[in-house]
Amino acid sequence: MHLFIKNIKELVQVEEQLVLYRAGKEMSTMHTIKNAWLKIGNGKIADFGTMDTFSPQENDAVIDAEGGMVFPSFCDSHTHLVYRGSREIEYIDKIKGLSYEEIAKRGGGILNTAKRIHESSEDELFSESWARLEEIKRYGTGAVEIKSGYGLYLEDELKMLRVIKSLKEESELTIRATFLGAHAVPMEYRGRQSEYVDLIINEMLPRVGEEKLADFIDVFCDKGFFTVEETDRMLAAGAKYGLIPKIHANELDYSGGIQIGVKHKALSVDHLEYTGEEEIKSLLQSQTMPTLLPGAAFFLGMVYAPVRQMITAGLPVAMASDFNPGSSPSGNMQFILSMGCIKYKMLPEEAINAVTLNSAYAMGCSQTHGSIARGKVANLFITTPIPTYEFMPYAYGSNKVKRVILNGKIQ
Repeated sequence: MHLFIKNIKELVQVEEQLVLYRAGKEMSTMHTIKNAWLKIGNGKIADFGTMDTFSPQENDAVIDAEGGMVFPSFCDSHTHLVYRGSREIEYIDKIKGLSYEEIAKRGGGILNTAKRIHESSEDELFSESWARLEEIKRYGTGAVEIKSGYGLYLEDELKMLRVIKSLKEESELTIRATFLGAHAVPMEYRGRQSEYVDLIINEMLPRVGEEKLADFIDVFCDKGFFTVEETDRMLAAGAKYGLIPKIHANELDYSGGIQIGVKHKALSVDHLEYTGEEEIKSLLQSQTMPTLLPGAAFFLGMVYAPVRQMITAGLPVAMASDFNPGSSPSGNMQFILSMGCIKYKMLPEEAINAVTLNSAYAMGCSQTHGSIARGKVANLFITTPIPTYEFMPYAYGSNKVKRVILNGKIQ
């Protein structure tokens, strides 16, 4: 028995041949099929075509898209969605003019959330995080990367990673886990930052590796956080446990984070508000995915990454939500898609590639996710009736997802 979707107004992001990501001019390329059907079997995309060739068998299940479009599910390659509570008081501080760094120096920011993580049980963390997973699913996300980094100490970092592991086991979403012990420096290590780096290398990483709790290792390599030299040490140590690098880089200044990410063959370097010719040149010589987090730049009132310069130079670009309580309290990838067009002046096709295929690459799963291709995981959504696929980024703010299918199962 197979599951068919019929009367699809337009099947979006179709591939006949496997493409791992799109870069430069190719980012404006996106294939579609109008008046289409799609066939799902064993949790995978089995076939597709135009309605004049639609021929299900008698025992096949059929969904009528009723003129809605079908998109591959969004892949959100950068989130921090395991946390407790919220930080709207700091939001008021931002309105009053305090900077991200000033709030962090006062014990706010990451340290605020770290305190709540410490005081929470795994069950409490799981419950709040599960609600966020269900929310992003309703908005069309089918694959998500989740970072630790609010624990800061060994047991709390392990607590977060175990919660992520439980989410992986229970959710229909595809989930990747990232160890981000180097997210901030705890107050007691201020002035002794190198000792904290030693703690990460000598105590945290061995336990994370032993329990196989993470796919990736991440470091916040930026002004006021971790240096290039410290990042170099931690990524080299993570490699001993098979952890693939991802980097928070150049959000606050030109930090060297992009270059050190490329040196270690990072899967992605993320944020990138401060990206110049040297950084672009470095990325062009790599297989590292530049990943933009427009929600954070929008929420913090920061400069936006020079996306048009990056694409014109021939780079690929991905976008992710950065869902977290302090700088991007939303996991709505439809909004991120819109931000790509509104703030970065990306074409709709470029922006769609950035939140599907390229963001799948940025979390290591573009061979199986991020597009409509035979043999790929059947993670997709059916939209409400919309006039064109360009309407998706155009009509920001409303949820245009009508029905979600993950691993071939109707949600």
